[in-house]
Amino acid sequence: MNNRQGYLLIVEDDPDILSLLDTTLEFKGYRVATARNGREALDLVQREHPILVIADIMMPQLDGFGLVHRLRINPDTRMIPVIFITATYVAEEDRAFALRIGATRFIQKPIELETFLEVVSELLSKEAYTMPAPMDEFKFYDGYRERLQAKLDEKVTQIARDKHLLSTRPDVDNDELQVSLWHANREKQELQVLLDEIHKQIERISAEK
Repeated sequence: MNNRQGYLLIVEDDPDILSLLDTTLEFKGYRVATARNGREALDLVQREHPILVIADIMMPQLDGFGLVHRLRINPDTRMIPVIFITATYVAEEDRAFALRIGATRFIQKPIELETFLEVVSELLSKEAYTMPAPMDEFKFYDGYRERLQAKLDEKVTQIARDKHLLSTRPDVDNDELQVSLWHANREKQELQVLLDEIHKQIERISAEK
């Protein structure tokens, strides 16, 4: 294990992925703490600062984008490196926004564990990081809104496609499609909740100007 003292914080709402990463890192000798969303993660960070955060982007209550923004606007946590892991935000625009708000690395799911461990080791071996300046609050929420709206539009298209296949293609695996549709609907609801909250934040900031 790296000589630096401290713990690694995994923030992931999928219990299988959370368990996999937790077990893998602990087997390699790291001290690990886990959280199921960004709000739980911030509670842990307030008690003891981690030396590295590994976070999913799409999570309930407070997602990865919101978590990183809060870490970066706080001088006490601004320099903590963050690895984003995601299966949803995989477009170049998503990656660019993640890096602009202060993500240190970006790994797409499914996670290749050897590569993941190499990235962890690399970040822990560095003594200092060059972080972007904290993003202006309005610019953050406006960019955040764009990414959420793009993902919401994708989910609406996916749901319409899945429903069409269910009604017109008897040869398609019905069970698999039903599972896909269920996940898409759940993600659509989560995205809409987040988007509604972001609109409120944008309205608040605009009213304060």
